[in-house]
Amino acid sequence: MHRSCRRLLLTVALVLLLIVPFPLGSLAIKEYVTGERVSRAASPPGYPTRAEVVLPARAPDYTPLREELLRYLDGKQATYGIYFKDLISGTEFGINDREPIHAASTIKVPVVLYLNTLAAQGKVKWDDRVTYQSDVDYQGGAGILQFAARDGDRYSLRVLANLSVTISDNIAYRMLVRYLGKEKIAQFMCSLGGEVVFPDGVAMTTARDMGRYIQAVLDFAEQHPEPGRRLLDDLANPIYHVGLPGELPPYVTVAHKEGDIWGVTNDVGVVFGSRPYILCVLIKGVDDLDQGFAEIAHISKIVYDYQEGVGNG
Repeated sequence: MHRSCRRLLLTVALVLLLIVPFPLGSLAIKEYVTGERVSRAASPPGYPTRAEVVLPARAPDYTPLREELLRYLDGKQATYGIYFKDLISGTEFGINDREPIHAASTIKVPVVLYLNTLAAQGKVKWDDRVTYQSDVDYQGGAGILQFAARDGDRYSLRVLANLSVTISDNIAYRMLVRYLGKEKIAQFMCSLGGEVVFPDGVAMTTARDMGRYIQAVLDFAEQHPEPGRRLLDDLANPIYHVGLPGELPPYVTVAHKEGDIWGVTNDVGVVFGSRPYILCVLIKGVDDLDQGFAEIAHISKIVYDYQEGVGNG
């Protein structure tokens, strides 16, 4: 079924979100954030804890991986922006990683991170509520609020953040932007190292910038384990889960955010394999969105196989 045809069916997930909340953090996320081992009876290949990740390690050679990706991209008509960062050594590389591409729904990552930051600082409360205003907040596409929200309805910041990430609700995102202030959000994104931030008011970005925002999510989780783990868990349990995790083993936790508009498919996140890493893939000039996400899934598998071969240094 085409991605656009699935949107209406997938919005029923709101009922599940309200009745059966996701568990607070997978084992991989809990181990990474807390730095503590969690025993489990049937264990997939071991995940390093955050304490292990920050230990100095010899930097692997990622030249062969970059060359393999370039060979895969050779001859393709679309434009690809790729950013990679090994979380053990800190080694990073990019392919067209400063190419401006529409962020689509990946823009929701820095927005929700900004909200989490303000909440951790005590500047907002999670139970603060925002009133829906259809004349400024309405947007179709992904999400349930386009069908459920009525003028005057009030939603907590926690609900809006959860909906923005887990089901990519566009109205929830627009309500957060209105509440937080687009200019303040832009300032926050620039403070994280963002270089392409709302040019002419448009949600453009680059693979490199998205990599900075994903790293900031991990930094936030290190500084604020409880809300950070919750944010990572939301990112690891989205409705749209076909890009970065599409060809990876099912036991591998991937905390990520997909996004698409006509001609653009994006996915950005962190893969908690045996050697965790950040991977951001943005593609513009695609004719078929499903094929675009299939391309992202294959790129992700190339990176995962290489990274697993590297080992733990």
